[in-house]
Amino acid sequence: MAKRRSRGKGIHPLIVVLLAVIAAAGAGAWTYASWIRTKYEGSHPYWSRETFRALDQNSLEYKAAEKLLKPSTLDFFREKQEAAAFTGQPLSAAQPLEEEETRKEIHIEHVSAGTYEGFMIVVPDPKDVSMVVNPGYGTGAPGQKLDWYVEKYHALAGTNAGGFADDGGNGDGSVPNGLVIQNGKVIHGGGGYRSHMVGFDKNGNLVAGKLNDAEALAKGVVEAVTFGPTLITDGRVVYTAADAGTLNMLNPRTAIGQKKDGTVLILVVDGRGPTSFGAHFEDLVDIFKDYEAVNASNLDGGNSSVMIYDGEYANYPVSMKNSRALPSVILVKGDQ
Repeated sequence: MAKRRSRGKGIHPLIVVLLAVIAAAGAGAWTYASWIRTKYEGSHPYWSRETFRALDQNSLEYKAAEKLLKPSTLDFFREKQEAAAFTGQPLSAAQPLEEEETRKEIHIEHVSAGTYEGFMIVVPDPKDVSMVVNPGYGTGAPGQKLDWYVEKYHALAGTNAGGFADDGGNGDGSVPNGLVIQNGKVIHGGGGYRSHMVGFDKNGNLVAGKLNDAEALAKGVVEAVTFGPTLITDGRVVYTAADAGTLNMLNPRTAIGQKKDGTVLILVVDGRGPTSFGAHFEDLVDIFKDYEAVNASNLDGGNSSVMIYDGEYANYPVSMKNSRALPSVILVKGDQ
């Protein structure tokens, strides 16, 4: 009689379940630890610091951060420090601003809140600010990157400005959107169509609002680009949710404002990153109110948002090429 082959004992189902639970827990712990490190040791330490300080010290996230983050990172989060002066290196732990010395000169300040981090260039004399259009406009030549404009016009600083045709996200900056005024003349758009525009008149006053070409020229506007929404006019918040439509999501932002004494405020907010998600238009309103702006407007944002200050990129542009090709820019202290 043939002998029956004895069956070997397999792994007990409970052990399989237990191993699976342990593996899942390990994977979850690793994922959570990676998330903590990415969130608090990412590219925007000031945003991370404010987020860390807002945590309940009894929360799991706070305790995990204490265990997982580098001692130097925790020291930075815990030290008392005001807004740092820009040092040419993106978001390094620099010395606090010297009040009397820097407030009277062109300078850059760090801004941050719950979902965003960015920089504000403060320009006391509006005559130091200009809007420059692609010199090749009208020839079909593509726009240039921001660093090209900054170098060509020997500017201290610059940002992107108006919108442009961008089919498929590959626009070359050769065709601006809407109304463009340069040297007191309409060089693009016009035809009586009203749209959100922002520019300066001959006295250096920021003009922002829904205007057509004739209305803008009647106000003495000598340079302007088209974008919006308008945020603040004559000290009054005019932005409404209807102005933004479906565009009011967390995004990189560029905006400009002006105080009553003429000081120009040029803002760029980072977004779509692991530690700076971006700003809503309401956030921009709050920032400019904090800076006592009497006029302010949003400019082109998203992949276009970019700022250069003193030869360095101040922000972290979303564009893989740092700056996209731009049809118009805002420059500070250009000499042409």
